[in-house]
Amino acid sequence: MSIDNTIDSERDLVLTRLIDAPPEAVYRCWTEPVLMTQWFAPKPWSTPRATLDLRVGGGTEVVMADEQGNEYPNPGQYLEVIPNKKLVFTDAYVGDWKPSGKPFFTCTLTFENEGGKTRYTAVARHWTKEDKEAHEKMGFHEGWGMVAAQLEDVAKGL
Repeated sequence: MSIDNTIDSERDLVLTRLIDAPPEAVYRCWTEPVLMTQWFAPKPWSTPRATLDLRVGGGTEVVMADEQGNEYPNPGQYLEVIPNKKLVFTDAYVGDWKPSGKPFFTCTLTFENEGGKTRYTAVARHWTKEDKEAHEKMGFHEGWGMVAAQLEDVAKGL
């Protein structure tokens, strides 16, 4: 099964970057908890821990913390896992198809080789147009852009 990659302008937010690291390194940053904790939250926030069950139906929980140490867990579930090429996850489930409290979005990440670098694309598909607008107002482009730069710094060192 492959998730549809068509962009829905009413519900999707898209971030694309050319990352100066190969797709295998960028993928590792998304799939190895020790690496994920180094870049996932926009600084000065941090990522104290990440738990990943990297399989279709497997749960994921990445915890971000603000400057005061308040933690914000982000539970979800993987829908598609294609090593070094694509990850799809959602917050609609929390693992093994257990529904979450309130689904907000599904994320599709692609890692395409472009001359030894990675064309990194993140598509955040929201359940409603209102959810998309709320995510945009929360600073999607600024926050995810900052995190993409932090991701690149970690991936370049691998």
